[in-house]
Amino acid sequence: MKKVITIVLFSLAFNLQAQVADKPENISPLLIGEKIPNTKLQDISGKEVETNTLFDKKTVLIVYRGGWCPYCNAQLADVQEIEKEILSLGYQIVAVSPDALSFLKETDEKGNLGYTLVSDSNGDFSKAIGIAFTSPEKYGKMLGKYSDGKNTNWLPVPAVYVLNEKQEIEFLYINPDYSKRLQGNLLLSVLKSL
Repeated sequence: MKKVITIVLFSLAFNLQAQVADKPENISPLLIGEKIPNTKLQDISGKEVETNTLFDKKTVLIVYRGGWCPYCNAQLADVQEIEKEILSLGYQIVAVSPDALSFLKETDEKGNLGYTLVSDSNGDFSKAIGIAFTSPEKYGKMLGKYSDGKNTNWLPVPAVYVLNEKQEIEFLYINPDYSKRLQGNLLLSVLKSL
């Protein structure tokens, strides 16, 4: 019995470590039909929120690298331009990054965003959905700064998920090349077809 427990615990520990890929091309993201696991994030006011509660309605989920990333800021602005159309289709918009609260607020104010930003500074969410990878060393200090010291060695591969009310993935766009993002007009087409 002890051997079985030891093997199971070792297997679980190994799987948790395996959830941070060595590079963006080697991630193992959750796929269409799978359910977003329940983890905790922090909203812009500092309140801890569980994903089961946060994603309890149809959701456009954007995972981005941080407010320091110009490609991310362009994507957030693109989504802001089509926010009313997304809302009229019955979806909420939630954007998740490793940024700490002060930097989330800065991104929100700078972009004049009307949708929800949440922090995944410790990486539990990005790791749980299989999109975290070990960042290049040159990002270490900057990631530490933007996460208030909680993260110095991982990044999420930018992604867009469309979730139903049961937190099931109905659509996803993910590209290991962080400069390639899903355009707003294509996102709207997807939402209208679901």
